Amino acid sequence: MIFWPGREEKGMNKNIILCGVGGQGTILASRLIAAAAMNSGIPILTAETIGMAQRGGSVFSHLRLGEGVHSPLTARGEADLIIGFEPGETVRQLPFLKPDGAVVVNTSPVMPVSAMIGKAPYDAGEMLSYLKEHVRHLTCVDGEMAAKELGSSRVLNVVLLGAAQQSGALGFTSEEMEQALKEKVPARFLALNQAAFAFGKKTKNS
Repeated sequence: MIFWPGREEKGMNKNIILCGVGGQGTILASRLIAAAAMNSGIPILTAETIGMAQRGGSVFSHLRLGEGVHSPLTARGEADLIIGFEPGETVRQLPFLKPDGAVVVNTSPVMPVSAMIGKAPYDAGEMLSYLKEHVRHLTCVDGEMAAKELGSSRVLNVVLLGAAQQSGALGFTSEEMEQALKEKVPARFLALNQAAFAFGKKTKNS
């Protein structure tokens, strides 16, 4: 029987959703979580949408971890954690969150395609205010500050994973996530990603 790190209950399951827009690294983040799960002997099912990734459209991944899981898709109101790479996409996925679930969100907006072509208004400030009003356990990550300090915006995904791990909602230890980084990230980028994970761990819950 599977034990979650730091938990005594047997057979615990966890549902995680990652969401953003194409090019933000949601798929790699999903695979890092999956690697940590498999290394820990935790069964995992995943479902990804990547068709719009090349066009800046919505991208999301569902990860369902634990025993007795038969579908890779999380039902509405059943997600323990949403990791949002962009405020608007995070609000879009919010109906999937449990009432006591956690959200880790990048506060730096990426204008969605629909807004860029004038089909829909977009106000990132309103999106963040909505999250603060409706999410009990919210961690906000300043993606612009992270990119400036780290010298790269391409490791936002790992910054968010660090923040999620620090919040306690991810369910894996730092060592487990760092091992996944070593396995999945090319050696020439490993030091930068390790720094990004450490940066994310400094983020405090909102």
